[in-house]
Amino acid sequence: MKSIYALALAALLAGCGQGSSDGEKKLVIGATMLSMQNEFVVSVADEMEAKAKAAGIELIVVDAERSALKQVEQVESFIAQGVDAIIVNPCEVEASSPAVQAALNAKIPVINVNSETTVKPTSFVGSDDVESARIAMRYLAEKLGGKGNVLMMHGFMGQAAQIKRDKGAREILKANPGLKLLAEQSGEWDRAKAMSLTENWIQSYGSQIHAIFAQNDEMGMGAVKALEAAGLKDKVIVVSVDAIPDALQAVKKGTLNATVFQNAREQGNKAIETAVAAIQKKPFEKEVLIPFQLVTKENVGTFLK
Repeated sequence: MKSIYALALAALLAGCGQGSSDGEKKLVIGATMLSMQNEFVVSVADEMEAKAKAAGIELIVVDAERSALKQVEQVESFIAQGVDAIIVNPCEVEASSPAVQAALNAKIPVINVNSETTVKPTSFVGSDDVESARIAMRYLAEKLGGKGNVLMMHGFMGQAAQIKRDKGAREILKANPGLKLLAEQSGEWDRAKAMSLTENWIQSYGSQIHAIFAQNDEMGMGAVKALEAAGLKDKVIVVSVDAIPDALQAVKKGTLNATVFQNAREQGNKAIETAVAAIQKKPFEKEVLIPFQLVTKENVGTFLK
């Protein structure tokens, strides 16, 4: 029922956007987001909405609820509605590719934001996820003096960020033979699942654990909670990626050792800018890469609002 209602509402919104009081056609952009349960994704969507509103653009945001199949259906619905551009925050590299292909086939500009697909969109706006993991793992290597046991918590397997953060982490592990990957498993970008996974790891490895690299902050926060409950937080270094508000507060408090700042606002902003440029056939970058930055207790103040 929910998806039928959402599509009906989207159709209504699209209809509303077909004209403005001065007779000029209002631009309509459809956006399908990986999951509106994910704080980082919500931040990107919020910025896109603010940017669109300021520019007088009708933006229809729908939640793919982590389903690539649903994402393909949502894009097909946007195509049927005749939107001017589509922004895709892909659920999966392969399984979300038909959504991008469908938009391209319909001659509608498609912008991938934050995550990638095998099918190349009109433009990609995001950050180099390989680099985020390199930054995080270099920090761990330095803190451990190049020696120790590391656990790696993956995001959803098969998603671009998971694949690339895995690649970056392995590069640093290879460059530091004293670091041993003790175990790795998916926490599915989820705080509660990550907490449960960390509890299992504590039972299996206990004091052998020296550090945890969580591929996003939601999982990093879950790991911290489990370590605190077990009285191990002071003995284990935890670093994650995104610099969501919760994680920044945890870095300030010293419970999370570090996070890697990914600029959600800039990604949302540039996604709308690029979509508009593509609609209006103005020059735009095929790839907009926004740099990551390491956040520790020393510099966290500059990232806190």
